[in-house]
Amino acid sequence: MCGIAGIISLNTSLVTKERIKKMTEAIAHRGPDGEGHWINEKGIAGLGNRRLAIIDLSDAASQPMQYLNRYTITYNGEIYNYVEVREELKKRGYIFASASDTEVILAAYDCYKENCLQYFDGMFAFAIWDEEEQTLFTARDRFGEKPFYYYKDEEQFLFASEIKALFAAGVKRKIKDSMLLNYLGIGQMQNPNDLSETFCENIFALPRSHFIKVNGKQLTVNSKQYYDIDKEKQIDISQENAIEKFTELFTISVKRRLRSDVKVGTSLSGGLDSSSVVAFIQRQTINYKLQTFSAVFPGFVKDETAHIKKVTSTFHLENFTTTPTAQSLIDEFDKLIQAQDEPFQSSSIYAQYKVYELAKQHNIKVLLDGQGADEILAGYHIYYHWYWQELLRNSFSDFKKEKNKTQQLNVNAQWSFKNYLAAFLPRLTSSHIKNKALHSITANSNLQPDFIQHAFDTHSIHKPVVKKLNDILFYNTMQLGLQDLLRFADRNSMADGVEIRLPFLNHEFVEFIFSLPSHYKIRNGFTKWILRKATENKLPKEIVWRTDKIGYEPPQEQWMQEPLMQQYIHSAKQKLVDEKILKSAVLNHPIQPKAAHDADNFDWRYLCAAAMF
Repeated sequence: MCGIAGIISLNTSLVTKERIKKMTEAIAHRGPDGEGHWINEKGIAGLGNRRLAIIDLSDAASQPMQYLNRYTITYNGEIYNYVEVREELKKRGYIFASASDTEVILAAYDCYKENCLQYFDGMFAFAIWDEEEQTLFTARDRFGEKPFYYYKDEEQFLFASEIKALFAAGVKRKIKDSMLLNYLGIGQMQNPNDLSETFCENIFALPRSHFIKVNGKQLTVNSKQYYDIDKEKQIDISQENAIEKFTELFTISVKRRLRSDVKVGTSLSGGLDSSSVVAFIQRQTINYKLQTFSAVFPGFVKDETAHIKKVTSTFHLENFTTTPTAQSLIDEFDKLIQAQDEPFQSSSIYAQYKVYELAKQHNIKVLLDGQGADEILAGYHIYYHWYWQELLRNSFSDFKKEKNKTQQLNVNAQWSFKNYLAAFLPRLTSSHIKNKALHSITANSNLQPDFIQHAFDTHSIHKPVVKKLNDILFYNTMQLGLQDLLRFADRNSMADGVEIRLPFLNHEFVEFIFSLPSHYKIRNGFTKWILRKATENKLPKEIVWRTDKIGYEPPQEQWMQEPLMQQYIHSAKQKLVDEKILKSAVLNHPIQPKAAHDADNFDWRYLCAAAMF
């Protein structure tokens, strides 16, 4: 796990150690254990690295790492199955000088070229300079866990783990107004039609599941997608075999993500996902007592302390807690913004930020986390209506039965006459929802009309056609939703030099989940049904069958009522008025405190957006 940076340019005056060092210093938090810089003999390719030592702590695993007197790599991430890949490469005659996964990537690239990506189970963003071909090969993992940003003009190609490193290299900050407008208007933080867009006009993100080849001789850039989920594939499998296969694949994923030469801990929110990770870790052999880390909010109606204690007492685990407050958020808001580089939806990520900070304070460098489960297993209550629409299209009796089961659990699930229409007119529904989102932007009475007219882009809004549950799960996993959460987790964890590993995002496991019929994901009113069945004998029933967990949620509504927080928000609004984004009349509007997951959380968005200027 590291921070990476690099420069490719035929103008050798642009490829200097000083410039590369400025880039790596800007992301030093990502790698507090060491740094390295390399420039090839021709002076046209330079790579930089900040190291967080996790696997092979020796100097032999330092980066940038060279291989076969041909390849040089800077790499951020972990290849969890590096042991298996290395053994296969040894059979092919490859020799290794270190015990690192970094060297495995280099050998795999020499052996398989870009097809090496198909062999990796991991999270990664890396760049390999091939001295013989004079090319740079860069790649990002399947789900986008690890970041990769780049900038290109006529003279140079720059890349880094975070946007701030590109600014350190001299790239000018220029806000992309269409992204800002969509964020302020509807809370959208990515363009689902173009995942390469960022909030900066001239800086791009390498999308998940893509690689780029840069020709060092002409400075041409070619991008290609190497992986995607097949959401149409469906298997016929019995309940018993499905649960068995689910358990087998998740066990493999957890086991691989425990591979480390430093102690591994886990975050524990009190919900099913993080508790399941704990339960499966306990099935593995580790030579230390597992430590867990949580955010708690005593007195808050959604505090998770009781559920956290239920899990830790079951497994006799050590648990450390942090209690973020309105004052601590105010004190650290600038640090949080600096860590993220781009806006975020709510203060929920601050709770996550404090959990990862807590882990660092207890000398834990690696945390397993439950992210991804809600997106692949239909964990949010909003998924009910899409599942019911699928059932209604196929069987009215199944629809009625499932809807009644959910009501018996006292789950508040959305359903109205519009859903009946949506079930049979999915394309028309998609178009209607898109138009509704566009109208929400253009009809926003707080935004300056000139700003709307200048920044409005209909192509940056997309709503999927949902005929079955898998359609919306795919959209939220691979296009819009999970991508935001992965960015939050990466920046929050790396701000404190902590590595986050996500067992629910093993690609073989995810492919299996998508291949299952929908009733394995939602059944008898329960979301994530197959996960509940796989853990019902491993976790307390109060955890397995609870229906009220919705993820990290601090008392944001209370926090936004604090006088100092309101001053911050008012100052943010003033800044956006000065930038001719908001109308001046908005300064006279009372601030509307909202809970973290409430819709139309405009004042929070103003607070984050103003920090971009």
